[in-house]
Amino acid sequence: MTRDPRGRPRLRPSLYRPLTVLDSREDYRRHYEQTYCSSPVTTFDDIRVFFFPEAFDHAFFGGPGKQHFSLSRAQRIDWIGEVLRDSDAAIFVGWDNKRKRHDRSRRVAVVEGDYVVVIRFRSRGASFVTAFVADPHVGPIIRTCSLSW
Repeated sequence: MTRDPRGRPRLRPSLYRPLTVLDSREDYRRHYEQTYCSSPVTTFDDIRVFFFPEAFDHAFFGGPGKQHFSLSRAQRIDWIGEVLRDSDAAIFVGWDNKRKRHDRSRRVAVVEGDYVVVIRFRSRGASFVTAFVADPHVGPIIRTCSLSW
């Protein structure tokens, strides 16, 4: 098993950079804002993705009511931009959970088998919605039931 710079175990090897280990959720928030909110990320197919500070809570908190800071999400913070630029990512049409149907205004990128990044299209470009490690039962559903982009 590999370990991060602080000696904590890494879950598995990755094609992406090592997990980002910071001291607090405030440090992760600051890192998100400095890395992503200052300028858009351009995807492999030339879509400009804008990041907003208020998306941090949706992306990095989980559980009922999004009350719990998710370290597994936060440690992959630097993967978000890499995934958006990765032409080998599996790309799918998004899903509208309320209406229970595909939603072409959203795009889902899946890498490493279970890491998901979601963007929503706007009048100009797109905005970042969320990123997460899919539960073991969700990853296969995304890959088998979703429409390819």
